[in-house]
Amino acid sequence: MNQTQQKEYSRKAAQYQQLALPITQNIEIAEDEPVFVANAQLEELDYRKLYIADSPKWRKSATVPRIMFKLLVYGYMCGIYSTRKLEQACRKNIDFIWLLQGERVPDHTSFARFRSGKAKDAIEDLFYQFVRRLWEEEEIEYEEVFIDGTRMESMANRYTFVWRKSVTRQLAKVKEKARELFYQYGGEGNLTVGKLQALAKSLVPEGGEMVHGTGRRKPFWQRQYEEIDRLVVCSKNCGRQLFEMGCHRNSLSKTDKDATFMRMKEDHMGNGQLKPAYNVQLAVNSEYITGVAAFSNCTDSGTLIPFLNHIQRMQGRSYRDIVADAGYESVGNYLYLASRGQNCYIKPTNYQTRKTRKYCEQLWRAENMRYLEDEDCFVCAAGRKLRFYRSCSQESNGVVTTYNYYQCDQCTGCPVRKQCTKSQNPDFRKEVKICEEFAQHRAQAHENLLTERGVLLRMNRSIQVEGAFGVLKSDRQFKRFLMRGKTNISLELFLLCLAFDLDKYCSKLRQDRRKTHLFPLKKE
Repeated sequence: MNQTQQKEYSRKAAQYQQLALPITQNIEIAEDEPVFVANAQLEELDYRKLYIADSPKWRKSATVPRIMFKLLVYGYMCGIYSTRKLEQACRKNIDFIWLLQGERVPDHTSFARFRSGKAKDAIEDLFYQFVRRLWEEEEIEYEEVFIDGTRMESMANRYTFVWRKSVTRQLAKVKEKARELFYQYGGEGNLTVGKLQALAKSLVPEGGEMVHGTGRRKPFWQRQYEEIDRLVVCSKNCGRQLFEMGCHRNSLSKTDKDATFMRMKEDHMGNGQLKPAYNVQLAVNSEYITGVAAFSNCTDSGTLIPFLNHIQRMQGRSYRDIVADAGYESVGNYLYLASRGQNCYIKPTNYQTRKTRKYCEQLWRAENMRYLEDEDCFVCAAGRKLRFYRSCSQESNGVVTTYNYYQCDQCTGCPVRKQCTKSQNPDFRKEVKICEEFAQHRAQAHENLLTERGVLLRMNRSIQVEGAFGVLKSDRQFKRFLMRGKTNISLELFLLCLAFDLDKYCSKLRQDRRKTHLFPLKKE
């Protein structure tokens, strides 16, 4: 019965031929469509670096690099990140067919090869070319910039973690065991890897053969040789892992050496699990993303200086007002902005808490103590003086800061001792640590935020840069990178941000909001 039905179906299907219709007119796209606007803007860019980066040695691409770049950018505008889905869109979607301009449809491997890290510098140059075009069209300005960061998960395996403390402890044990064996066999001088390897070779007797397999007992010299060889390999691995972490990281992933384990807001396990991720920094002006970079730092404070240097190097200009949230507050960042003559609108970490009653009632805070400038001392709530007794300097990221320490002469019998400290030591003396430069710059930043322009910039920061992250992560559903390594994920970020800027340009063009920079405050 089934065979009869199959024959009947095949006979009927053979009667229908492929339908061929004559095409008498071209595909026309309206000028206000996003694909038309994006194509017009991308046509004005200089693609010489891209052609050099994509020049093949053995295989010629199916499509020219300029059109491949347009297809990728428009795919990111449409939320299409998979290379297989991009290939499918080029075969079925009228917008992608129009962008191809009669060229052959590239397959998914061509897209993947084009999106590899070899074109990173060229695509970064194209992104900043478009930023310069926005400035020439007066779409952006160099008055203020809103900076913020978010954590995006790496494609690395979530459980291939390496921790600095574990590696350090393991390396110390390996060195101790190696030192013990080295001196046991009469080693002299300092222990090095070369001396350890020479010792292992000297243990092998002339004509000695290694035995392996079950049921065969290894001789004593072979066991010692394998032990020393294991220590050498383990020492090299630990040293390599510590070198890959650098000075500012405490972890890395085995499958993505540039990714650091961070605590994410989107947690697939629901238990606050650490996952390999990157700290992505965005600079937004006039609702456009004008700068982007990925860092391995878990916190934002250490990324501001290199990020601003990167923006100035790529754009050739710097912004006048730097607006950021409390995560960027540090004495190094304050001094850096002051040395460059840039206005600081970084929100202090105590901006909100200092308004509360609980903060004002915390007697142990130096901010709640009275300072006597003529005597250079603080007066606590009990009326006792904390006098200056020492100072020290610390260097961080090339910035030297000085800290002054003030200590109370006597805290015994103080009526407010329980409110000031939890220490049970009878000889305890209250001490405060003050950095004058930090206090002065924090006060200046707080004063800047309270001005009319400061209030306007604070409101726009929450709208513009936070809104950009909301669009990328929630609307576009880009929450995890598709490639590994800082070079590859940086290329993804440039494509994503360029697509965001083109979409924003189309939106402003459609709403007749071009050359608008800041959202005004609502007047009551």
